[in-house]
Amino acid sequence: MNRLLKKGVCIGVLFLVAIANGQNEASLKVTYPNNGSLIIAGGGALPEEIIKTFIDLAGGADAPIVVVPTAAGLKEYDDNWGKIISDQGASNVVVLHTDSKKEANSKKFVQPLKNATGVWFVGGRQWRLADSYLDTATEKAFWDVLDRGGVIGGTSAGATIQGSYLVRGDTKTNQIMMGDHEKGFAFLDNVAIDQHVLARNRQFDILSILEKKPHLLGIGIDESTAIVVQEGTFKVLGKSYVLMYDGTFWSREGTEYKTPMETNGKTFYFLEAGDRYDLKTKKVIDEKK
Repeated sequence: MNRLLKKGVCIGVLFLVAIANGQNEASLKVTYPNNGSLIIAGGGALPEEIIKTFIDLAGGADAPIVVVPTAAGLKEYDDNWGKIISDQGASNVVVLHTDSKKEANSKKFVQPLKNATGVWFVGGRQWRLADSYLDTATEKAFWDVLDRGGVIGGTSAGATIQGSYLVRGDTKTNQIMMGDHEKGFAFLDNVAIDQHVLARNRQFDILSILEKKPHLLGIGIDESTAIVVQEGTFKVLGKSYVLMYDGTFWSREGTEYKTPMETNGKTFYFLEAGDRYDLKTKKVIDEKK
């Protein structure tokens, strides 16, 4: 009887371990919106191609677009903050801002997002976006834009907020990688996004996060460059590079004669305009195959 009881306990423990392992494995996967598109830009002067792609994905020049400048840290914003989009031909742009979560939960504030097909986050400090909108009716309305097949875009802070881990989220300085704010909107879950990476010599910074949180996929985006995420893959647009921190080695020249040094996963590689990446498999899509 005792032997059978012990056997039953062992089987039960193994079953629970198997479930736990399955959950852990699932948590390692990058998740992304089922509908809609993301445009994630690395800051600096953005080429027309990036903004016009955003407008096209929103539905064209007449599409209802909301620009959220909250990350910039001002108390008030006028319509000029929408010019980053309207200057490229969009005619139906609304600027939306609050630093109050109570207001962000109000029906009146959320109303412009109800029919929006595009939302653009301006740069600044990403923790301000978290402070104003995280876990509010406004954040839900952002997700609703994607569910309707719209597009969420942003640059610099507006890029980092789209990941689940908030890189440089400290209120004291943007040089602290793991700060007092660590949660983003998670449009890309299990992902940490950095920006201005080459222009500001930041290419090694995100490794300190990935050392402590190795389940995260790291994406570093340089200035004047963006990724366009659709259906679990992304394509690079712009003038510079996207850096991938997925613990592997890749070269557009091939790897047959290359022997990368042992780095314990602390490595990265570069993607350029036109390159595509599969977030499901965490691998570059080889267009030659």
